[in-house]
Amino acid sequence: MSAAAAEIPFGPEAPPKCTRCPRLVTYRKENELQEPQWFNGAVPSFGTPNARLLIVGLAPGRNGANRTGRPFTGDYAGDLLYETLIDYGFAEGEYRACVDDGLKLRDCMITNAVRCVPPENKPEPKEIANCRPFFEARLASLPKLKIILALGRIAHDQTLTALEKRKTLHPFAHGARHELSQGLVLYDSFHCSRYNTNTRRLTPAMFRAVFNAIKQELG
Repeated sequence: MSAAAAEIPFGPEAPPKCTRCPRLVTYRKENELQEPQWFNGAVPSFGTPNARLLIVGLAPGRNGANRTGRPFTGDYAGDLLYETLIDYGFAEGEYRACVDDGLKLRDCMITNAVRCVPPENKPEPKEIANCRPFFEARLASLPKLKIILALGRIAHDQTLTALEKRKTLHPFAHGARHELSQGLVLYDSFHCSRYNTNTRRLTPAMFRAVFNAIKQELG
């Protein structure tokens, strides 16, 4: 992380009604009119500050985290992710797709490359860059961090850019493991979206294989 980035006065969480991205603000206001009871804001990270594992998603889903206010909560991607986290000991309790289900993460935190929901789940490059200071601050806030799991290419690229690593030296590939610096490791997985699982681009077995490798490495 650059010295300039370290000096940016951003915390690890974006303001709930962040205004850095005009297109995302407009979309948020549209959602607020249609669904005023939803969270409709920059979704905060979820997990423990002593986590050794950080999972990085793309962005909140409109009907998932944008509705509930917790990453990967309320849509299909969360069903697969949280089931796998429970199976591998990174979460305890019962996942019921709501923020008051009592689920707790263990040695793990979940965040997103972009904190506000984008139209059609497609953030623009400028929006990804606008959210990077919050992501950099989140990385800096985890003193025991050992492994980052990027769910998808955007999460992968956001991580490498934040850590000032060359993408050509660390190409995205499902199941790939990248040694970065100071003992930090980046793992890649295809995103656990309904589209990827329905098309069999990602199967539960493929997803579990990545977590199995991570669990073995963390011990």
